[in-house]
Amino acid sequence: METLKQKFLTAEWVLLAALQFIVMVYYGMPIRESWMDASLTATVIVLAGYGMITLVKYFRPNTKNAITILVSAWVLSVISTGVIHSILKLLPSHAEYTAWLSTTLLIRFIFVWLLMLISGIDGWLFYYMKEHQQNEEHSKESDRLMREAELSNLRQQLQPHFLFNSLNSISALTLVQPEQARKMIEQLSDFLRNTVQKEANQLVLLSEELHHLNLYLEIEKVRFSHRLLTTVETDEKVLSMKIPSLLLQPILENAIKFGLYDTTGAVEIKINARTDEKNLIINVTNPFDPETGGPQKKGTGFGLSAVKRRLALLYYRNDLLATSQVENTFTTSIKIPQPSKAE
Repeated sequence: METLKQKFLTAEWVLLAALQFIVMVYYGMPIRESWMDASLTATVIVLAGYGMITLVKYFRPNTKNAITILVSAWVLSVISTGVIHSILKLLPSHAEYTAWLSTTLLIRFIFVWLLMLISGIDGWLFYYMKEHQQNEEHSKESDRLMREAELSNLRQQLQPHFLFNSLNSISALTLVQPEQARKMIEQLSDFLRNTVQKEANQLVLLSEELHHLNLYLEIEKVRFSHRLLTTVETDEKVLSMKIPSLLLQPILENAIKFGLYDTTGAVEIKINARTDEKNLIINVTNPFDPETGGPQKKGTGFGLSAVKRRLALLYYRNDLLATSQVENTFTTSIKIPQPSKAE
């Protein structure tokens, strides 16, 4: 950064000195005096301009007190012009140049003042843009942290509900079916181990998500025995697509709740995964009894609301989860946008 600043100041000095030298020679001033005047003026202007930018850096005027730039530029211009004029008068020179030096004092002051104004405005714009960019970055970082905190909170609210149900089932099985209780404890341990290792905003392959979901279903099958049947329809192409980790469990939990809680017979829950090239589309279908259960009686509950909120936080869209019912069949559909190949 410092090297770049030095190069810029050097280029500015060369440009100012060259332009003034050419103008003075064009109007008939001696080469020696023209070069002394041009090099000294350029040096003082560059130093004063740097001082102006530094002043703006530590005292940034806003639109209400922009008069500060005008006053600062005027003060620096008076000092700079006085220094230039005093030094040049002391140097030996032709009488013609001495006379020209006195007659151009006002023009020299106006020229220096305009350059100080430009330096001040440039500095103000630069630091204003830099500060604005920093504020945007801080805002984005705060938003990201808030989103992560909310995602974590949603996950923590979802997990205990399933855990309590599982522990109640294990407690009931310990007396009548101790082997089943031990099996369920092992499955629950594997499930929770996988859950703890994943972040709420982490993307995983669908194949990995289905494997984790199978651990959950095995636990539920211990609870509901032969009553819970599941069918997964997919193909090799979609198994390599990405999905937020642990997204499907609350959807399946919702399907089990409305499909099995108010019935006594076997219930089949179907999971279908397909793609439309840009999105991974997953449908979870479960039957329900319109008279005793179903979403229209009990509402979709916290599970689906949390999934919808999580998708909105991750993808900034509110249309990625939809539900529908036809007769005694309820379907939950989720759409997962897939990252482009460039990403």
